[in-house]
Amino acid sequence: MMNKYTIGFAMCGSFCTFSKAIEQMRKLSELGHSIVPIMSHNAYNTDTKFGKAKDFRKTIEDICGRSIIHSIVEAEPIGPKKMTDIMLIAPCTGNTLGKLCNAVTDTPVTMATKSHLRIQRPLVITLATNDALGASAENLGKAINTKNIFFVPIKQDDPITKPNSLVADFDFILPTIEMSMKNKQIQPVFI
Repeated sequence: MMNKYTIGFAMCGSFCTFSKAIEQMRKLSELGHSIVPIMSHNAYNTDTKFGKAKDFRKTIEDICGRSIIHSIVEAEPIGPKKMTDIMLIAPCTGNTLGKLCNAVTDTPVTMATKSHLRIQRPLVITLATNDALGASAENLGKAINTKNIFFVPIKQDDPITKPNSLVADFDFILPTIEMSMKNKQIQPVFI
């Protein structure tokens, strides 16, 4: 029998992956995990060709049965109050990865993550960025080698036209969570 966790499910602005992220959020909820939704300012407020922000917010709140944390003030108590067993960022942009690796805490997602990590609990990153093998490569290397940070397996999504782009395989979120709770990185990281 699988353990049930309280999962901080943080979303950043890789809007093209929102449908995959929300599908995994729904699966985690259906499996009995408690989901604490967190969104960056951009993810919470921006309408794109992939959908309207208000529609995403409604869907997420319906799945989770609670309001989305969308301010730094709301996110700060996550660690001290031990509100989450695990923090999942899905999707995690190169921008957010860079902020995490360089101690920049200026969004609800970065605050939630910093607060969660300070109590030494696992963080699972579901990367989706066009510059992972370019400008963000240094941050990717830092994060992979940081205690309590685990990655959902990553692959090049379009090596011909976007050779620096990496996107996690969202179907590996649950197995990555299970491994991270045992303090192990799922392998292979790069698929």
